[in-house]
Amino acid sequence: AEGLTGEEWTDSPECKMIADDLKATLEGLMDHLFGETEKRWNEDYFPFTNPSYELEIKYEGEWLEVLGCGVVHEEVLQMADRADRRGWAFGLGLERLAMILFEIPDIRLFWTEDERFHSQFKEGEITKFQSYSKFPPVYKDIAFWIPEDFVENDFFEMTRGIAGDIVEKMELIDEFTNPKKGKTSKCYRITYRSMDRSLTNEEIDALQDEVREKVVDLGVEVR
Repeated sequence: AEGLTGEEWTDSPECKMIADDLKATLEGLMDHLFGETEKRWNEDYFPFTNPSYELEIKYEGEWLEVLGCGVVHEEVLQMADRADRRGWAFGLGLERLAMILFEIPDIRLFWTEDERFHSQFKEGEITKFQSYSKFPPVYKDIAFWIPEDFVENDFFEMTRGIAGDIVEKMELIDEFTNPKKGKTSKCYRITYRSMDRSLTNEEIDALQDEVREKVVDLGVEVR
């Protein structure tokens, strides 16, 4: 596959072989760390790999992103004087591992300065996290017709880019296909919650309006 670039490379048997080895190895790692569990792969983008992927596992009934990975880009190997080699790379989120080990339900807790969180842990000890009161959530739904190439993770990343860390969760709550139109609709529920204050409907309505405006950039038709 020497000299191949773009789709020629990603469609080549050599690239597929490397990607298959990557997926098999990392799925085995997840089984070793978390026990056998349901997994799913999503296409992603990283500057040093092509193709690139994100791996999620089913944990306590919800999908949890655990790592990003991909086939190492040819130019990276050339700059490392390894143009004759092929390989893959991955990055594992340590926070995700800690969430499992310490039974921490929300990744945003790692960034809090609340002593009710920090005081529960000591170096060298694994202790179960004890929940404390949180501020109430605000729920907002959004539904749209999707194009054939719709990527759910692109919608999730776009929404978090708008609302930041106050997005606690996004979940698909309804999906149907209109046989006459030949189009599929998806409805997502976004849970907004701040770790340190109560949110108002007014501020969340403003964020939700921005999400509705920006989501059309993904080729969807808002209902």
